[in-house]
Amino acid sequence: MGEFKVHRVRFFDYMPSAIRAMAFNSRTERLALSRADGALEVFNFADSYFQEKVIPGQDGRAVEALCWVRGRLFSAGLNGEITEYDLENLRPKYTMEAYGGPVWTICSNSQGTHLAIGCEDGTVKIFEVLEETIRFQRNLDRQKGRIISLSWHPSGALIAAGMMDMIKVFNAESGHATHRLLVERGVGASKSREVVVWSVAFLSDHTIISGDSAGKVQVWDGVTGTLVRTHLVTKWDVLALSDESSLLAGTSEGTVVQFQFISSTVDQHDKEWVRTRTFKNHTHDVRALAHTDTAVVSGGMDTQLVVRPLLEKVEKNTQESALRKIAFPHRSLVSCGKKAGMLLFQFHGHLELWRLGESDGHGEEKHTCTLSETHGGCQRWQGDDHICCSALSPCGGWLAYSTISSVRLYRLQYNGSNISITKVAKLPKVLRSAHQLCFSSDSSKLFASTTHSSVIIIALSQSECKYLHTLRPKSGTRQPVHLMSASEDGKWLATANSDCEIHVYSLHKLKLHCTVPVYSSCPTAMAIHPTTSNLVMVHADQQIFEYSLVQKEYTEWSRKLQKQGLHHLWLARDTPITHLTFNPRNPAHIIMHDTYMFCIIDQNLPLPDQKTLFYNQMTLRSLPEPERTSHMKLQTMAYHMEHLLCVSLLEDHSLVVVERPLLDIASQLPAPVRQKKFAT
Repeated sequence: MGEFKVHRVRFFDYMPSAIRAMAFNSRTERLALSRADGALEVFNFADSYFQEKVIPGQDGRAVEALCWVRGRLFSAGLNGEITEYDLENLRPKYTMEAYGGPVWTICSNSQGTHLAIGCEDGTVKIFEVLEETIRFQRNLDRQKGRIISLSWHPSGALIAAGMMDMIKVFNAESGHATHRLLVERGVGASKSREVVVWSVAFLSDHTIISGDSAGKVQVWDGVTGTLVRTHLVTKWDVLALSDESSLLAGTSEGTVVQFQFISSTVDQHDKEWVRTRTFKNHTHDVRALAHTDTAVVSGGMDTQLVVRPLLEKVEKNTQESALRKIAFPHRSLVSCGKKAGMLLFQFHGHLELWRLGESDGHGEEKHTCTLSETHGGCQRWQGDDHICCSALSPCGGWLAYSTISSVRLYRLQYNGSNISITKVAKLPKVLRSAHQLCFSSDSSKLFASTTHSSVIIIALSQSECKYLHTLRPKSGTRQPVHLMSASEDGKWLATANSDCEIHVYSLHKLKLHCTVPVYSSCPTAMAIHPTTSNLVMVHADQQIFEYSLVQKEYTEWSRKLQKQGLHHLWLARDTPITHLTFNPRNPAHIIMHDTYMFCIIDQNLPLPDQKTLFYNQMTLRSLPEPERTSHMKLQTMAYHMEHLLCVSLLEDHSLVVVERPLLDIASQLPAPVRQKKFAT
């Protein structure tokens, strides 16, 4: 399969933010989550849990709660504002002041006509959901303490509000409180501390379920206002509840406790809420929970999104029954200057530029980079908006990044080990913001994807930056571009959006060349072959296609691959391919990677059949020579690595492998709550 000199890079200190809130839209099967830095992410659970969209955060915007209303996404935060998001342009659509201090919670009625928010000043505010905005309607009776949690009864007539030491039930029409449910405090020393009702759930049979800071899950009769049952599930806080066919409670210990409405004994006909399972998939607080038809979704301080299938809802020993942990973004945060041996690392508030060095003979690589206008190779963005995308030109002479409000372009000049950086002062006015940025292979053009999947082309020169043209698809799509790839010969530009559309433009004629037949799964990586001009695409469901841009049809290799089918072990992988490239020394080699492995596909060799066994490199070397040779003649060769963020091929045919071990991330997390362990 060929040998490469490998630069193993572990100095990208990527640190994801904690998950603060979740909301699942069962109609579209989209999960929205917010992080501590204010960023929002949307996952398509119907398409292999692919991270479909990312809305960058903003300084001062702390999202405390999320809510879907008929495909529209709303958030509320401790800055006292309600925000609706534009999911087509990946930015806040508008922000409205709640005028009640910090907002702790937001929820909608089942009809999707009204929103309720809980405020620091003790008010529950009702907003009417209009076609393009929301409008304040009224306040419910003001209380003495802050409103921490809310849940709307499915009928829309009643609202339960969790507070300090109590739960209030309001009539949504009159605004008056109908019941006051007093929550017991803890025992011993904790009896003097107020109990925070972190979460409430109002069920259709008028049962109210609460989770509080004393570690209790309590079941209440919402008609009489009396306590039915108390479950002590932890010594710490119960931070989140989610109800559907069963009830879930997330705790500060990192556990998720499941309750089911069943008979507690075999001969008993009366049903009650019984604790049935405890899941331990987190190391820190579980701050957010969601319930799908078949799985429990949880997230918290340890930054990982965990999808835990409920085995009674799925077929056992299938891909659907496997536990999933999503720890890294499904898009690359690393840009590589292939000709200059430079790496650009994207953080939410700054960029880091590194130069690859030579090994000192002990396996350690020297990497030096000094920017004259920055400190330690770091360019910081001065502003509230976080960076949404960035790119480094192949020659290493240009650097560009974008926020939701502006695009910045810099000229880099090298003087030995020093680098000077100069901001390009005047950019074309049409270039306001971008979802994706990409340079041409000769670094003479900058491509910026903007609204409605259009692409702006900017010509770069030493003296000026000039607007050339805007490329637009004919499909009329309004979805944003999440992938962009330019060919090495400068003839083609391919874009992919979250409508699963892939458009290919001719850069010589500056118009749409063709549209690849739409496949049902979203593309996660694509690249144009430098010699054959074939577009290779990998999708979220792990399928691989090759499309001839000259013939405007799928290639013979692609048709053969789809006819025979990919190996079941390849399809069983739960992380998407995020980058692919080609080996110039062998045009038949396709190099691609996901989070846990990178592989080389040789198109000249036969495809492995379903009975073929795959071995790692250590096992392969231990096999007898004839057996090892037969395995080497198969088309796919995989190499297992440790949490890959990027694998790229430089101009000198060496590989750059950027890794971020999960243990390094875990070591930077705050200490979890102290737990008693056996024999300690």
